[in-house]
Amino acid sequence: MTMREKPLVILTRKLPAPIEARMCELFDTRLNETDRPLEQPELVAAVREADVLVPTVTDRIDRAVIEQAGPRLKLIANYGNGVDNIDVEAALGRHLFVTNTPNVLNEDTADMTMALILAVPRRLVEGGMLLAAGEGWPGWSPTWMLGRRIWGKKLGILGMGRIGTAVARRAKAFGLEIHYHNRRRVSPKTEAELGATYWESLDQMLARMDIVSVNCPSTPATFHLLSARRLALIQPHAFIVNTARGEIINEKALVRLLEENRIAGAGLDVFEEEPAIDRRLLRLAEQHKVVLLPHLGSATIEARIDMGEKVIINIRTLMDGHRPPDRILPGGY
Repeated sequence: MTMREKPLVILTRKLPAPIEARMCELFDTRLNETDRPLEQPELVAAVREADVLVPTVTDRIDRAVIEQAGPRLKLIANYGNGVDNIDVEAALGRHLFVTNTPNVLNEDTADMTMALILAVPRRLVEGGMLLAAGEGWPGWSPTWMLGRRIWGKKLGILGMGRIGTAVARRAKAFGLEIHYHNRRRVSPKTEAELGATYWESLDQMLARMDIVSVNCPSTPATFHLLSARRLALIQPHAFIVNTARGEIINEKALVRLLEENRIAGAGLDVFEEEPAIDRRLLRLAEQHKVVLLPHLGSATIEARIDMGEKVIINIRTLMDGHRPPDRILPGGY
């Protein structure tokens, strides 16, 4: 597709200023100055008018929205690594391109995962909050605020893609034993580099780990992959960390196990119904059984600018009559 006039590009959320400035220079760009998430009628109005829609993880671009797209819409350029917020099948059925922003937030998300792997067993947030409360610290004691050692523990990574592999490299440097479950076994070279053990059975891996890290994408196949039954396999002394998507874990079942002390703790950056958070999780955070973060995995200036540049490249490539480099292919999500 070659456009003689600038395409109308509609952004559903506020993006970093350098990205918005560049988009306004290149395209007929409509910004969201208030950064308020759009309601479904507003998303429908946008797809009826736009040549390109740039949504984010907060936007549900479902079949009902896509079926009302206007004849000008050619591309849904998602500002995010995943596309679980978009009905890709419906979009491809309408001959729309769907793109994402892969490979620019792997390291930042892995950093956050490693931070939670450290924070939960070592009680970092609890200790920091105690000092910030200003109630007085009596000083060092041999038995006060004891956590769990990280070095030498077994880390089970669920999803050994780019992010999972980046987590494994960091964890190995901290002396953790690397174990993983994945749809496909990684290369022998990667396994040797990481000293990683592959588990074909997720159930067997979960039952033997000290820490479980969720790093797989959200797809219909991974919805509640960590079901109540599977969560019950995790040992009582173990911890679970999730920086992927909340719906991969049966959150209600996880809460019950935490309340009953059948799992030692959890570090969660994502939630099943976000931005709503189960109030029981908030109570568990007050009891210092969990560390909760507001979806900060890719929240670095560098990552968000890189994501925007990916979106721009995909739009410009389509404008020049070529297929966008980050297009989602049928069956590839």
